[in-house]
Amino acid sequence: MRKNLAALFSVLIFAAVVLAACGGGSSEGASGESGDSEDTTVLRLAENQPEDYPTTIGAKKFAELVEKKTDGRYKVKVYAGGQLGEEKSVIEQVQLGSIDLARVNAVPLAEFSEEIGVLSMPFLFENEKQKWKKLNGEAGQELLGTLDGSNLVGLAFYDSGERKFYNSVRPIKTVEDMKGLKLRVQNSEIAIDVVEALGASATPMEYGEVYSAMQTGVIDGGENNFPSYYTANHYEVAKYFTNLGYQGVPEVLMASQSLWDKLSKEDKKAFREAALESVKVQREAWKDLVEESKAKVKKAGSKIIEVKDPSKWREAVQPVYDKYGDKYGKWIDKLTK
Repeated sequence: MRKNLAALFSVLIFAAVVLAACGGGSSEGASGESGDSEDTTVLRLAENQPEDYPTTIGAKKFAELVEKKTDGRYKVKVYAGGQLGEEKSVIEQVQLGSIDLARVNAVPLAEFSEEIGVLSMPFLFENEKQKWKKLNGEAGQELLGTLDGSNLVGLAFYDSGERKFYNSVRPIKTVEDMKGLKLRVQNSEIAIDVVEALGASATPMEYGEVYSAMQTGVIDGGENNFPSYYTANHYEVAKYFTNLGYQGVPEVLMASQSLWDKLSKEDKKAFREAALESVKVQREAWKDLVEESKAKVKKAGSKIIEVKDPSKWREAVQPVYDKYGDKYGKWIDKLTK
């Protein structure tokens, strides 16, 4: 019996060795995804938005460009809809190298790079042209570089629009119209300081609670971009939307350090080029979504208030710049001058 078992064991070992020798037809990415051939490495990119969302469209363009620029040696598979986890979990997995690439908002990345927090400052850029010239240029790449040492590699910024105020009480045309309003903000010190500086009462609250809070009068309104205002149905209970962006924190396309360290100098260049070139496609998709959302809320009865001169608003938030000047002064200069 023991001889039979020993013989069987030997056969199994031999078979395993043969299979291992013959199974070299594919390579693996940093996250263990099998490739299409021995010359192809398939990488995973985490995206928490749906397949047709602008950031997903941008990520897919990035994937297409990576494959093209590396002659098919690298392929990127985009996992949309949060398949690989929610944002915080994804960031941790990218740090560990179990996910190769991801698209996340810049706000949680301030935990790993204090400097990136400068992007939360109100009315930081004069206009969209200046903003994207800086973010796509040397200053933006340098800011992404502050993630060094956190096992995260920033590649490019994606558009997530501008946060704007909306409420159920009255049209907000001037800074004076903000006084006395109770507005929901993110649980962020800067967000609270901005709203208070503008004369309103800031109420930090989970996003999912905002609709019912406005409906029942716990708060008068909130702040977000047009697509979120529409998709969350906030337009149903807060019809006054002021079309003045006071804050525009972008998204970040990033890679894991473990993946980055395995890339050649040429491939690193290809990945960075692919990321920056995908920004145009992503921003065009975002613009289309904004226009679509804007048209739908107007049709539903929302009142869109345009503010032509933001100078008084900029003056009103000067206390925020006084408070955070020492912390972000260097980066404010780099991004705006």
